[in-house]
Amino acid sequence: MASPATGESRWFRRFRPSPEAGISLVCLPHAGGTASFYFPLTELLPPTVEALVVQYPGRQDRLREPCVESIPDMARAVFEVLKPLAMKRPVALFGHSMGASVGFELAMLLERELGTTPRALFVSARSASSHHRGRDVHRLDDAGLVAELQLLSGTDAQILDERELLQLVLPSIRSDYKAFETYTAEPGAALRCDVVALTGDADDHVPVEEAAGWRERTTGGFDLRVFPGGHFYVADHGAAVAAVITDTLCAAPTRGGRTNGGRTRGGRTNG
Repeated sequence: MASPATGESRWFRRFRPSPEAGISLVCLPHAGGTASFYFPLTELLPPTVEALVVQYPGRQDRLREPCVESIPDMARAVFEVLKPLAMKRPVALFGHSMGASVGFELAMLLERELGTTPRALFVSARSASSHHRGRDVHRLDDAGLVAELQLLSGTDAQILDERELLQLVLPSIRSDYKAFETYTAEPGAALRCDVVALTGDADDHVPVEEAAGWRERTTGGFDLRVFPGGHFYVADHGAAVAAVITDTLCAAPTRGGRTNGGRTRGGRTNG
């Protein structure tokens, strides 16, 4: 495995510890993202849901650790650390962009190898198809990679403007894009858990119809929520996203049935 890091304390950040919570929500960042991306969202969750925010190797306090350049390897690494926790209380998964693909693979491991069905998988700003549209960003030079980050507006402008900081983070960003762009999901693979797809109506990378395609990736319930905004709509609609998470996890799990007879529930959410 690409990363030697082991242990819950390395992989998970508990910004709001809640030992008495009834469910653990594992949050998986986007390409180039860090655990801190989810801090505002965790502040909006109820105490009944404890967020375990993943910190990938190769960034922030894990800067000296080698990056993981494969989505399945990343999911496997998180799975090995999550196993003891998943046996103690129910888990749900929330992944944004690349994190949604990691979340899908992680959910497959939980179901196939541990026999545990996640309460729900939230897939945010990610197409159901693993096909990557557009350029191979990870093959661009540094200037091209920075231009892509500026276009998405998901990286702190201060980092992009400071050369020394930029040189520290570019290797992990490039590695994540390589994992993201070379990933292919298993054809026909479907989960048992409920899936909730969330996306921005102005996201050039994820058309709403492609987000809706996640309904084919589960035999459980499916819901689609569309918010105003682009690829990082979450930054502007944290309260509404937290409400979707809370409502979903507090509802009785369908476990194997389709929500509303297989129809998409919800539609547009105004945030």
